[in-house]
Amino acid sequence: MSRLSLAFFATAVVCALIGMAWGMQMGIVDNFTLAPAHAHLNLVGWTTLALMGAFYALAGDRVSCRLGWINYALSTLGVVVMIPSLAILLSTDNKTNPGIVIGSLLVFAGMAVFLAAVISAARTASRGRA
Repeated sequence: MSRLSLAFFATAVVCALIGMAWGMQMGIVDNFTLAPAHAHLNLVGWTTLALMGAFYALAGDRVSCRLGWINYALSTLGVVVMIPSLAILLSTDNKTNPGIVIGSLLVFAGMAVFLAAVISAARTASRGRA
């Protein structure tokens, strides 16, 4: 397995562990105010990053390593910025938080780069079969 896939999986597992601990903490104190941020951490941090890691493991050298690392950087930075910003937004009266916008745009850009990687792998695979 490539270092890129391992980076995606390792980051995904860290997000999953944080998400699980956070969910247990919310249950213990019976306060689910931050549940939307918890859900976004699990979906974007754990599930999405793990699926991307699986794709890069399967695609192998059919995708540019540089493109994959750009995908990893944007997606991971997006999670790191978006989730705490969402938690702050949900837990305060201040309903303006530029971190939400910045984090969301980073995650969106990461997914756009992922689409480019998928298309690149599909084109490479189709050339190999012809």
